[in-house]
Amino acid sequence: MRKRLIYGILTALPCLLPLAAAAQAQQDNKLTLSGSIQSDVLIPQSDEDIGAEKTKDLQTNTYVDLMLQHQFFEAGARLEYLEHPLPGFDDNGFNGWGVPNFYVKGKLDWVELTAGTYYEQFGSGFILRTYEERTLGIDNSLLGARLLLKPAQGVTLKALGGKQRRYWEWNKSWISGADAEVSIDEWIPRMQQAGTHLMLGASWVNKHESPYDDVVPIIRDAKRYTVNLPRYVNAWDVRANLNIKNWSMLAEYAQKTADPHNYNGYIFKKGSAAMLSTSYSNKGFSLLLQAKRSENMSSTSKRSEKSTHNASTINHLPAFTLDHTYALAALYPYATQLADGEWAYQAEVGYNFKRKTALGGKYGMNVKVNFSYVRAIDRQFENGFTGNTLVSGTNLLAGTDGYTSSFFKWGDQTYYQDLDITISRKLSKQFKLNLMYMNQRYNISQIQQHVGGIVHSDIFVADGMYQLSPKTRLRVETQYLSTKQDEGDWLFALAELSLAPHWMVTVSDMWNCGDSDPTMHEQNTHYHYYQALLTYNVGAHRLQAGYGRTREGINCSGGVCRVIPAQKGFTLSYNYNF
Repeated sequence: MRKRLIYGILTALPCLLPLAAAAQAQQDNKLTLSGSIQSDVLIPQSDEDIGAEKTKDLQTNTYVDLMLQHQFFEAGARLEYLEHPLPGFDDNGFNGWGVPNFYVKGKLDWVELTAGTYYEQFGSGFILRTYEERTLGIDNSLLGARLLLKPAQGVTLKALGGKQRRYWEWNKSWISGADAEVSIDEWIPRMQQAGTHLMLGASWVNKHESPYDDVVPIIRDAKRYTVNLPRYVNAWDVRANLNIKNWSMLAEYAQKTADPHNYNGYIFKKGSAAMLSTSYSNKGFSLLLQAKRSENMSSTSKRSEKSTHNASTINHLPAFTLDHTYALAALYPYATQLADGEWAYQAEVGYNFKRKTALGGKYGMNVKVNFSYVRAIDRQFENGFTGNTLVSGTNLLAGTDGYTSSFFKWGDQTYYQDLDITISRKLSKQFKLNLMYMNQRYNISQIQQHVGGIVHSDIFVADGMYQLSPKTRLRVETQYLSTKQDEGDWLFALAELSLAPHWMVTVSDMWNCGDSDPTMHEQNTHYHYYQALLTYNVGAHRLQAGYGRTREGINCSGGVCRVIPAQKGFTLSYNYNF
């Protein structure tokens, strides 16, 4: 049935092109066709020094999106070619090609109905978030139906059901849910006049999974038992978002019933997550304060899924750490500890010093300070266990509640900490300089399951941009990471020449210049990871060609991470939007 549906869509899609062209020729017809093409190609080479292997002559991740829109109608589909995917994306089940995403959406007044595959997020995503993140190889869309209603001003209701995508299949479990949001200020004119907005929201998600799909044996006192797995798992979420002029406050709480699965060691403890966030912004000053506590909130539509996979994840918890774009600042990224739980804090202060002041200078200056801190929660394990008893695949506590935990009490481990200071200042009409200092503590044993404990590093970044002419711009970037742990110190340098409107040339090198920790690495690497890129833009087309090395490491986005192996070779990337 699935193959026939895919072939039918592939056959129908080319017919849409002349239909859209005819529609565009008639100005009174609102039928439009849009889409995009993205293709990333690697011609790999072997490199024994960095551990790069040539497994294929050519590897590519290629996507073609098409969307047909009308005033009351919308339809879309995505063709994916991943038969020989890029390194790091060749997980079991990732390889393949076809049309895994397709949908039809109808709109009429305050009613919207979608059939097919779709993405959805309730609140902050504590109990439901399906999304696509190609850089991480994530696409956990739902296949089913979603109903969106706006029956009154300020009221939004959602109901949905479906099966979750796992690469080229859909997991057997059935996901259903409902969400309601009400904007109270839409009903009270005085609140609007005072600049006050209040939104109240509530969500519910149910997972139905056959308890006989997986048999979980445990052995205690030389006797063999089988865990009686639940058929239904329910989760609920409540939240309130209040905005008063320059202030914004968000409070959210979620809870989940017993959800034993491979990632949490098949324990029956309930899961929970609580978050409080406050922000302020006014006349060049900004402030952000937030805290989050979670425990046992990993949620998956396939209970036997390994912890290293993100394919079957139903929910999402924000990391409360900065997503760094600088290479060395992102060398040790943080991954949210869904199963073990965490206390996470983040504070950020930003200030714009005005022009023609002592600190602002002639053009003004922006200073931003960010502090993130993530700590283990207190866990008192049952049956006298201590340490890593909830490692994926172990059943030491299977069938029990696992542990008890005091809400406000910290555990004995720091998972992550960083202090970032960023200064941006325009020194002349042509030159702008960004400076950053970062002090970081990274628990590599907890986050990456590597020996080594805490990696403490200091990172320095200088990023300068010079406008050589109205169409020519040069950006030079230097970075230095200093640490006595793991692989030791790193240096990074980049030069980027932009020749508007078409050309850009980029060269960079990341060098492991320090001595590695002998307890973590047997020998020093001292390797150079060089890159050279040439980019050409014309209209809606973007073409990039390059050559170089890529270090083995972790790629993260929003606290979700993926391991990328070392690679070397020629790269080609093409993007087109129409």
